Amino acid sequence: QLQLVESGGGFVEAGGSLSLSCAGSGRTFSNYAMGWFRRAPGKEREFVAAIGWSATSTYYANAVKGRFTISRDNAKNTVYLQMNSLKPEDTAVYYCALASMGYEFDSWGQGTQVTVSS
Repeated sequence: QLQLVESGGGFVEAGGSLSLSCAGSGRTFSNYAMGWFRRAPGKEREFVAAIGWSATSTYYANAVKGRFTISRDNAKNTVYLQMNSLKPEDTAVYYCALASMGYEFDSWGQGTQVTVSS
């Protein structure tokens, strides 16, 4: 059974950095695109970043482009999100996701809270 477990969230001041990890089990990660999404209080879940199965393709939401970097280590079944120059508007629960076909994300982790103070 597929399981995705995020870690690395926390509290940081504006301008700071955090690194999120998502460790997976129950499936061969290298076959699938992976992504990060977030849900801020009172808002819908939104796309943050995605990475193709071979890591040669990456995609970012405009709001995080140039500040966040997604990467993966298929040998460790892990995907990462390096977040720099954090802003208060980045405060949200961040979710790791796996796309079983293309970039259709259909499996989710439990989420990790990121709080950025002004």
